[in-house]
Amino acid sequence: MAIFKGAGVAIVTPFKKDLSINYEKLDALLTEQIDQGTDAIIICGTTGESATLTETEHTNAIRFTVERVKKRIPVIAGTGSNCTATAIRLSKEAEEVGADAALVVTPYYNKATQNGLINHFESIAANIKLPIIMYNIPGRTGIGMAAHTIAHLIKHVDNIVGVKESTGDIGFVARTMNLCDGKLELYSGNDDQIVPLLSLGGLGVISVISNIAPKYTHDIVSTYHAGDTKTACQMQLKAMPMIDALFCEVNPIPVKAAMNLLGKEVGSLRNPLTEIEPQHLQLLRKAMEDFGIL
Repeated sequence: MAIFKGAGVAIVTPFKKDLSINYEKLDALLTEQIDQGTDAIIICGTTGESATLTETEHTNAIRFTVERVKKRIPVIAGTGSNCTATAIRLSKEAEEVGADAALVVTPYYNKATQNGLINHFESIAANIKLPIIMYNIPGRTGIGMAAHTIAHLIKHVDNIVGVKESTGDIGFVARTMNLCDGKLELYSGNDDQIVPLLSLGGLGVISVISNIAPKYTHDIVSTYHAGDTKTACQMQLKAMPMIDALFCEVNPIPVKAAMNLLGKEVGSLRNPLTEIEPQHLQLLRKAMEDFGIL
């Protein structure tokens, strides 16, 4: 059975003025997401600024989310690292505090070989029972998983079940799905390619735009799966200017700015991320107005 089907939100980590985690605000965001139909919570991912969380903060944020969600929808914990031992430790901690799955990014900066990637993911999987979604995003990590690497892991490791696909290469996705013989749980990692990946057998999306439009994003996927592909396509196209605005600077700078424009008070960002540039804030505001959420 798939971890989830639909739209999972790659939720931001809200901060107080002193840049400590604002758990009261996180609680409110989780409630809103569930009320609006979001199908899974992805905590401590890229959008959650995992790179600047301490390991203690990381585990505490996952524990808090699990406790507040109370099994209403799956909680998927980002537990990746460029150090295999660290990724194992984070994954074991996520399992101990009750996460439903782990999202594990390819090891950044090291530029491992494909054999190194296989060893990395096999080592993590051997130390936990949680299902694992691999995160393939070479634009941020400097290394991409080959289609045959994904297929090898999916076919030979029982608890490696899926991929969050963020290469942007539709042909690569098609070749990967072909090699995996129907065994791969595919999630789009790009909001601008939700419907294209669904058409190749995808189950849903792990989404940034869900932070500000959870019901809309959920409805794109549910509409597609209900068989109304034309409407789902129209919804995807309508969202494109908003999606583009959310990536006018590196994620999560724009989405945090958007949430603050909506009065959600998620706070600032930790260095080295900085506040959105004024011209981009103006672009973002207009996109939100045109989309009808501001």
